[in-house]
Order: sequence, then C-alpha cells, then structure tokens
Amino acid sequence: MNKKAFYVPVLTITFIAIIVPVLLMVLWSFVQRWPWPLLLPEDYSMRTIRELLFGSANAFHLIVSSVSLSMTVALLGTVIGTLTARASEFYTFRGKSLIRFASLLPLIVPGTVLAMGLQIVFIRLHLTDTVAGVILIHLVSSLPYCITIMTDATRALGPQLEEQAIILGANSFKAFWLASFPNMIPAFLASLNMGFIISYSQYFTTLIIGGGRVKTIAMVLFPYIQSGDRPLMSAYSSFFIFSGLFVFMILELLIKKLSKETISNETEC
Repeated sequence: MNKKAFYVPVLTITFIAIIVPVLLMVLWSFVQRWPWPLLLPEDYSMRTIRELLFGSANAFHLIVSSVSLSMTVALLGTVIGTLTARASEFYTFRGKSLIRFASLLPLIVPGTVLAMGLQIVFIRLHLTDTVAGVILIHLVSSLPYCITIMTDATRALGPQLEEQAIILGANSFKAFWLASFPNMIPAFLASLNMGFIISYSQYFTTLIIGGGRVKTIAMVLFPYIQSGDRPLMSAYSSFFIFSGLFVFMILELLIKKLSKETISNETEC
C-alpha cells in the first residue's frame, strides 16, 4: 500500500507532464486547422509528413548523418571516460585532482562562451566547417557526463575482481574484459546514452563550428520552431524525439546481447 501510494502520484504526474504533451505534439503534426475553442482539430492534413519525408530537408539523410555523428561522439566519450576513470581511481600521480577539475570545466563555462572561444582555436587548426571539428566540440560538451558516470561505476566496482583475475593468470585486458566489463555494462549504457543525447541536441556549437555546412537534425529543427508553423514544427519535433528513442532501444538491445555473450563466455572459461 505504501508503494502504491507513492507510485500512483509519480506516474500520474509523469503522464501529465511528459506523455500528454508528446501525444498532443504528434496530433499537431497532422493538423490542418484547429481553431479555439474546439477540443479536437477541425481538419487534418498530410502536408507536414510529405514535407518531412520528401521536402528540402531530406529527413532520412539528415537522421543518418545526425545519428552517425552523435554515436561517434558517444563512443569516443565513453572510451575516454573509462580510461580517465581507471586512471583517476586506480593510480596515484601528480595533477590527479587537476584533471578531475578540468573534466568539469565544460559544465561550468556557458556553452556559448565555450563555442565562441574554441572557434578561434579551431580556425587556426583548420577544423571549422568540418565534421571532425563538430565531433570534437560535441565531445567537449559530452565528456563531463561520460567521465562522471564511468568514474562512479569504476569507484563502486573497485580493482579487486581484476586483481584476482590477474593472479589466476589473465593479462590486464582479459582481466578487464572478463571481470569488470560485465559488471559495468549498465554504466557503459548510461554513458553512451548521455553522450548521444548531449551531441544529438547540440545546436549552437554545431552552428558555430560547423558553419552551417555540417547539418544535424537539431540545426534543421530550430528554424522551424521559430517559424510559427506549428504543425511542421510538431512533425520535426516528433521525428527528433522518436528517432532518439529508437537509438536508445537499439543501444539497450545491443548491450544486453553483449552482456549475455560475455557472461556465457566467462562461465565456459
């Protein structure tokens, strides 16, 4: 009864605050005319869907390029976050606390200031208006989250399992793969998801560093939000949300499959 008394209000608030607005946004995607005070639209239209699928934005090409770019950022952020976490938790060296502080600087410095400051550096390195430059600026924004997630997971797990595996004859990589990796899969999934969504939703940094040549779905979505065309804005927003959720589902399925294979291999060994 106590759990029910807690969960029912939480689920109700969640439904009202998240699910209902999303459903309304999807409905607005098919609206032709919805005058006040009608509770339901007066006319429906497929105009926004045709614009989304066959318009100048080329949604399918846009989603492939956006997902590829954001997944690259998420993978790099998770790898760097894992290496940084292992270095800061398992080793003692000079400047350790400074590295931890530096990893949090992108959270302290506003995104606009960070992008405009790094733009000068990227111009000198010939990285502006390039995909590599956009990946790097997204990586800077994503790293604090990836490092924090992987540091907490590494600290909670500790080095004991790997030390036991090394004592039994495994090398360092095999000890990590068989002992630590299966236990850290939820953290890897969280880091990948966080890195992906941070990169996927970046607008200003992509605009400043990409110069308008590197197009992502967030860049195309933003002008529609300001245009006042609510049905078209809703269609692009729905496409943005559900494409991100689809990637999350794929990531979770892949991680679960990899987890089962790793555990089965560990059992056979």
